[in-house]
Amino acid sequence: MKIDKSLQPVSTVSVNDGKRRVDITPNTSQENSVHLSPNAAKLQTIDSSSASGSIVNTARVQEIKQAISEGNFQINPEAVADRLLETAKELIQSKKGAA
Repeated sequence: MKIDKSLQPVSTVSVNDGKRRVDITPNTSQENSVHLSPNAAKLQTIDSSSASGSIVNTARVQEIKQAISEGNFQINPEAVADRLLETAKELIQSKKGAA
């Protein structure tokens, strides 16, 4: 099959060519409004609560560090397993919700 080179290139069109779009609002005194999704509202709540206080309980962290260094820290494998399963379920639910 022979390639035909007789085609002429398409000229480029600049952004300023053609007509500009003009938005006409019927009532100029009408205020603009913004609607946030529920997830955006949650993020704002989390952001404002984290700015107002620390999420991490530093006293508890120090207490656990000391217990680990002294060899007194007890691990509850059932609680760890339950939390791990809970986190896995949340991740699965979030993947199903996003699909």
